[in-house]
Amino acid sequence: MKALSIEVDVAVIGGGLGGVAAALAVLRSGRTVLLSDEFSWLGGQLTSQAVPPDEHKWVEQFGVTSSYRALREGIRQYYRDFYPLTPEARDNARLNPGAGLVSKLCHEPRVAVAVIDQMLAPYRSSGRLQVLQPYVPVAAERHEHVVSSVLLRNIENGHEVEVSAPYVLDATETGALLPLSSTDYVTGSESNAEYGEPSAPNTADPRNVQAVTWCFAFDVAPGDNTIDRPADYDYWHSYEPTFWGDRLLSFTAPNPRTLTPELRTMFVNPPLVEGRDADQSLSGGDTDLWMFRRIAARSTFIEGSYESDIVIANWPMLDYLDDSILDNDDVARHLEGARQLALSYFYWLQTEAPRPDGGFGWPGLRLRGDVLGTADGLAQAPYIRESRRIKALTTIVEQDISVAARGSDGPARFDKSVGVGMYRIDLHPSVGGDNYIDVECSPFEIPLGALIPRETINLLAASKNIGTTHITNGAYRLHPVEWNIGESAGELAAFCLETGHTPRDVWADDDLTEQFQARLEASGIEIHWPEILGY
Repeated sequence: MKALSIEVDVAVIGGGLGGVAAALAVLRSGRTVLLSDEFSWLGGQLTSQAVPPDEHKWVEQFGVTSSYRALREGIRQYYRDFYPLTPEARDNARLNPGAGLVSKLCHEPRVAVAVIDQMLAPYRSSGRLQVLQPYVPVAAERHEHVVSSVLLRNIENGHEVEVSAPYVLDATETGALLPLSSTDYVTGSESNAEYGEPSAPNTADPRNVQAVTWCFAFDVAPGDNTIDRPADYDYWHSYEPTFWGDRLLSFTAPNPRTLTPELRTMFVNPPLVEGRDADQSLSGGDTDLWMFRRIAARSTFIEGSYESDIVIANWPMLDYLDDSILDNDDVARHLEGARQLALSYFYWLQTEAPRPDGGFGWPGLRLRGDVLGTADGLAQAPYIRESRRIKALTTIVEQDISVAARGSDGPARFDKSVGVGMYRIDLHPSVGGDNYIDVECSPFEIPLGALIPRETINLLAASKNIGTTHITNGAYRLHPVEWNIGESAGELAAFCLETGHTPRDVWADDDLTEQFQARLEASGIEIHWPEILGY
């Protein structure tokens, strides 16, 4: 079948949080957009990957874009409109449906999907936004540093679409457009000699990336809900990383901040602990696995509405450490390995895990694929923490944002900032054998040059593929930062279309930079942290 040809102002490849935010930014300017994604749900790590939002402690007050705040408030309003909340929960301005400890807003992924669809709906109806799912990029045409078109393929029926646009944004989870478009990029860990980063290894390793995790949702129900014994259960049952302190199939994992192996707990359907606030700056929150990423707490809803809490499993024990999925000829095998690890851990929970009462296994635990839009209970997609990264005009290094390296916990400034973010430098164990790398981080800004490749003229990074290092990726990879990156990239594409300048022009000319920053602020994008006490 001949490929269908589509021409738009901006092609956004990848429908995660960065891609959605980028599309919205371009659409606000009156331009046309094609948005594509591999999975049936837009929203990436928040939805198809089933990861509740990792956010900083000031998220309810400042430090995110106005459109990201609209997403968060839209999720809360959706619960108020359609869920049987208790009167107390309904009146709570800071409703946290799951009362989880990872986030101030733990919620079902499907609710975020509904709100994202609402945000995009008027543009789809008008025809200015075309959304292609489930499509992946398979080729790109490039001439003299300009990407002229991207070829997309439907993963279900093989149908192909060629999209042409003056600007192309790579918002994929892995930076998939970078090799296809011959855009220079890096993967894995840089050496200490390259940027002088205190936490970098002595030797660079392009394969040394953070583990991927295949999350799942579960609850508990009457009867025996034990799944079939996974094919690779014996392999994972004996798997023991050297630094772990136990087998992977256990309740033990390293403390990210001390690296000391610690025993976690899991109390099934515990009573709600009043006054517990989700603040990862104080504690990682994962001492009890059930409460850590709970997305539906029974006590939030009218009595009898939920027989059990619903929990997302995104725990250290699910981190797949065997190999990278970037630039790997055997990606399918390693993705299946991550799935097998997740299923094996759940089977272990059902059959062998030590219970607080002295018994073993919870056969009543039940996978909830219906909550995630799948048949098997696992998320639609793996949680990918680390992408290919562009060789950018500006590369963010540890010394830019680390409290220890800077000698200050005040905001880390960049002259040409296009947004803000805050999170610890949080690197999960890597396939190269590294334990956690956890570094206290200052509130930071997103430099304009980190979105712009050194050579490719009309391609912008709009997700985790910006100009970070392996180390600083650990701070710039979380939900509100990815959204801000995508939104600013979309605004930059729209600004360049309006003015006739290239992204490099905007970066190189101080007057153009200031004009662009004024545009961002007018769109509700904070480009600097406020001057407050208490950082």
